Amino acid sequence: MTTEEIWKTVLSEMEMSLSKASFITWFKDTKIISKENGQIVISVPNGFVKEWIQNKFNRRIFQCLKQMDNEIREINYVVGNPFIKTPDSRTLTREIQFEQIQETASDSDTDPKTNLNKKYTLDSFVVGPNNELAYAASLAVLKDLGRVYNPLFIYGGVGLGKTHLLQGVANKILDGSDKKIIYMPAEKMVTEIIEGMKNKSVEDVKIRYAQKDVLIVDDIQFLAAKESTQEIFFATFNNLYNRNKQIILSSDRPPKALSAIEERLKSRFEGGMIADIGVPAYETRLAILKTKMKNKPVNLPDEILEYIATHIQKNIRELEGALNRIIAVVDLTGREPSLKEVEKLLKAYVQASYKKTSAQTIVKVVCEFYGITINELLKKSRKTFLVKPRQVAMYLLREDTKASFPDIGSRLGGKDHSTVIHAYRKIIDEVDNNENMKQEITLIRERIYNKI
Repeated sequence: MTTEEIWKTVLSEMEMSLSKASFITWFKDTKIISKENGQIVISVPNGFVKEWIQNKFNRRIFQCLKQMDNEIREINYVVGNPFIKTPDSRTLTREIQFEQIQETASDSDTDPKTNLNKKYTLDSFVVGPNNELAYAASLAVLKDLGRVYNPLFIYGGVGLGKTHLLQGVANKILDGSDKKIIYMPAEKMVTEIIEGMKNKSVEDVKIRYAQKDVLIVDDIQFLAAKESTQEIFFATFNNLYNRNKQIILSSDRPPKALSAIEERLKSRFEGGMIADIGVPAYETRLAILKTKMKNKPVNLPDEILEYIATHIQKNIRELEGALNRIIAVVDLTGREPSLKEVEKLLKAYVQASYKKTSAQTIVKVVCEFYGITINELLKKSRKTFLVKPRQVAMYLLREDTKASFPDIGSRLGGKDHSTVIHAYRKIIDEVDNNENMKQEITLIRERIYNKI
């Protein structure tokens, strides 16, 4: 494999575990520029990205590289973006493997001035029971910007269509008015603010935000990176809100569950309209596939689309990834695969969908969701911010792994089985009677499901 092919394989793995906005923010314009004597050198576009990848993703990247070449011992990151010639040919297997990542990473349809992809329209957004409230709220916002549902806060798991909906709204506004819009992932906003502070130009950044009629921020949970960025965002939010400028935000969880976000910001988020996007049902998944097929160069029979919709259930991104694999085969072989061939091609996807949930994954995801460490979860502390995550972990361990109450207590710091029973029953009651808790459990399960 060439260095380019190796890196594309790594990107394929990284893309599956990140939101689209996060993936593009941190991995666009990255590549391997050297592979010698067990050392890999990876080029990144700037120092901030270099620091972030080293701290957040280096371990996972190293594991991916080791799987392909056991002789790799070290990774170094350098700032720079040298040109690397694309190989003249690729095998069928590689084409299938990289099809999804190539489409995701492509920025040919993205306007560099607005960060908006013209492919994301409201007309191409498939509405179903899982997202109809968010869609209806978005339409209401369009009719009276800044005065109805301000801010609009949309939340849901990775790959469920939040970015599509946000950019669809933005593209609709630009198409029918002269409103000034700024759209960006929260990570990019953090980057801009931090670089502004380093260069002593942060006031210019704040003025640029304040001059817009519509501010749209994707994956707002990543705003938690620095306290100073929250301070600047708070001032920007108030400035726009007080002048009836529209604010639209997205997150992977509801405002109350954003443990690393300041209370005053969460209060602002909750002051408008909050709408969730859930996992699409079979009918919606099938409709999404048929919509995607309209822009593809080949046709697939309904039985293949129905097979994909039935067996790929995690999220829309994985659904489209499975479709792209099949289309790559048709495009390269010039023939339509049989249903048995489709089953073989998607075997890895389907097996991942049915892989058993582990107790370790549940505990890890619960801690990530509530912004605490595993050590904090295992403590005997009765602090409120620890009690709830501990009880949720106990509930999920019982529900999703069928572990005994004594085993759960032993795993979570030696808690008595009666404590586990109390926690389990308490969360059951809250799920039945508290919509916010029900939504939190759903989001945590989606994260668990995406990790296995």
